[in-house]
Amino acid sequence: MAKHAVEANFDGLVGPTHNYAGLSWGNVASKSNVNAVSNPREAALQGLAKMKRLADRGYVQGILPPHERPHIPSLKALGFSGTDAQILAQAAKSSPSVLAAVSSASSMWTANAATVSPSSDTTDHRVHFTPANLSAKFHRSIEHTVTGRSLKSIFADEAYFAHHPALPLGSHFGDEGAANHTRLCGRYGEPGVELFVYGQVAFNERAPAPKRYPARQTLEASQAIARLHGLRDKNLVFAQQNPASIDAGVFHNDVIAVGNGNTLFYHSMAFLNEEQILADIRSRLIGADFEAVRVSSEDVPLNDAVASYLFNSQLLNTPDGMLLAVPGECREVASVSQYLDKLLAAGGPITAVEVFDVKQSMRNGGGPACLRLRVVLNDEELQAMHRGVILTDRLYERLTTWVGAHYRDRLAREDLADPMLLDEVRKALDELTGILALGSIYDFQL
Repeated sequence: MAKHAVEANFDGLVGPTHNYAGLSWGNVASKSNVNAVSNPREAALQGLAKMKRLADRGYVQGILPPHERPHIPSLKALGFSGTDAQILAQAAKSSPSVLAAVSSASSMWTANAATVSPSSDTTDHRVHFTPANLSAKFHRSIEHTVTGRSLKSIFADEAYFAHHPALPLGSHFGDEGAANHTRLCGRYGEPGVELFVYGQVAFNERAPAPKRYPARQTLEASQAIARLHGLRDKNLVFAQQNPASIDAGVFHNDVIAVGNGNTLFYHSMAFLNEEQILADIRSRLIGADFEAVRVSSEDVPLNDAVASYLFNSQLLNTPDGMLLAVPGECREVASVSQYLDKLLAAGGPITAVEVFDVKQSMRNGGGPACLRLRVVLNDEELQAMHRGVILTDRLYERLTTWVGAHYRDRLAREDLADPMLLDEVRKALDELTGILALGSIYDFQL
């Protein structure tokens, strides 16, 4: 018998080194704002405000902590030596791009943190987690160790939760986590369809692949995660993203499609073999009629979809239908704003649209959906997890005060070499692990 379950959102708390270094080739927004001055305090408060709005509506809202940046262990591994201040000075002088990479606050985009399969889909009936190796980008490939520690601290009970190491690094098993993974279902506690979207087949050079920008997710990585999680064939669909969309700046599937429950909201340029993919989902979805909401290029040109991050929105259940939580940019791009009005008038499964201000994140190429990792939990699992990361009114007040005390309101690229910034980050994170009761998860704490 299916158990009652909810889909919890775990948002990444924006880190104190949030900056615009333009590190992500293939991410148009990231490159467009390179070297702009950022406001880490505003970014963190915008993220917290989004979490609070959803928590106030009754959604289970959790928090994943930021990572220690600049990451001194990575600089040491690359040959820099001496005191922390000396290491930062050496890197700033000889390899400023490397310093920028190890200072990135990109762990805020927790859609890339891991792939999660709920217990109703897995053969051992536990929730499975695999941190993404993020091997396509150096600045993100250093995240999975601390991400794994965070997830193990939050979901510690081995009777309910199973943790796997990240896949082997390398292009053949490039894994970008839940940004290329969507789960569709009738009810959250029932077996669902896990849709894995990949950009290329690594072991077949003749297979379709993008030409301008790299495909970050491989079929081989998606298949490996499905095996690790003990997923059955009847719960699986593997779909290739349209290479033309990747070359247009759609670096992850969650920039061109989003799903929830029985609904997939997607652009007509999202998938290769679109009709077959939809048929496969429909044949595997049990307990609900599949709703495919297709947005044509005539309604929303692909470039406008990328500029607005229409599909990097959160799709959420409400008593009256589904809510689409969109970034403010969706109301600034004419074709997208007009489409949203048309969508609501059509009377389909999406019945409401709400705007969220996440401009600091958007300028680096991450919308509302990038900022959250979805974890389906039944009632027992929800009680078994560490509750100290679930957002409450009291925790929200503590975190906003914490941000105000520790975050700068201006950060330029040259500030990354400031040893005082590193000290500020470590002091802040040490206090944060106490607030969230996570224990020692950072290298400087071990």
